[in-house]
Amino acid sequence: MPPADSDPRLLRAFLAVADELHFTRAAARLFVAQQALSRDIRRLERELGAELFVRTTRQVALTPDGERLLPYARRVLDAHAELAGAFSGAPARPLLVDLNSDGATAARVLARARELVPECELMARFESGLTWAAAEILAGRLDASFGRAAGLALAVRAGLSTHPVRYEPMALMLPLAHPLAERETVALAELSGETVYAGAGNERTREWTDLAASLFAEWDIVMAPPVPLAVGVAEFQRVMAKGGHPVLAVVDFPPMPGTVLRPLVDPIPLSPVSLVWRKGLRHPGVDALRDATDQLALAEGWMVRPSGSWLPASDLSLMRKRSHS
Repeated sequence: MPPADSDPRLLRAFLAVADELHFTRAAARLFVAQQALSRDIRRLERELGAELFVRTTRQVALTPDGERLLPYARRVLDAHAELAGAFSGAPARPLLVDLNSDGATAARVLARARELVPECELMARFESGLTWAAAEILAGRLDASFGRAAGLALAVRAGLSTHPVRYEPMALMLPLAHPLAERETVALAELSGETVYAGAGNERTREWTDLAASLFAEWDIVMAPPVPLAVGVAEFQRVMAKGGHPVLAVVDFPPMPGTVLRPLVDPIPLSPVSLVWRKGLRHPGVDALRDATDQLALAEGWMVRPSGSWLPASDLSLMRKRSHS
């Protein structure tokens, strides 16, 4: 029978190995000897009466019992950290928030959240894609992110809490010389046969490419082939200029030299944006992000869908749900 409680040190050892899937790296992360780490894992396994890892000379993997323990261990250690913080008088640790890119919806939510909790440090990160960010959140290397939650695998989503942020209208980023650049808006039917870039081949943004593929299939739009992964605005601009294809984006996408952004219409395709964080995480910064989301959504109608808009049913179902902690 499992013990009534477990030493937090043993749970920390378990989480370090679960995150790294490597005993040497996990020991270095905890600043302990590898032998001491292995001893703690064996002790925890004895206490629980379950094998937590499969170890070979080449790799370490979680067993089904290890997978089952993972969310419980995170919640226990989060509660310990919250308890310690409540009586230490020290401010909460910095919250790491991935915005995907600067200047868009997520950046506005973060700015408002910082106003709500000026005593907290909310640190921005600018990586690309919720698929990548969700894995980092579950590994404990990131706290929160934004994006299309319905595009994540069910097993990944099971470890996350989500809070709907915005039905963001999609747009097309066009080179200045493109014939459609002169239009105020671009109808989807006008893109039939057109090749449009939507992140194909970028595993970090798989949820975005999948959404684009559903949209393109209905209007006979061609998915542009993969290009090298570009990090940073300047590199992205250079790679896109070489390809010359229009780029699927959203209406608040940051301006880029040599291009224009034109809203898509007839119907208006929507990008469903949610705030995502690890299930069980308690932090005043997460509360502030949720409050900031609700304030901005109410003030600017972010959660009001335009009449006749386009959105897959799976996305609509998830966006209608409120927070899951």
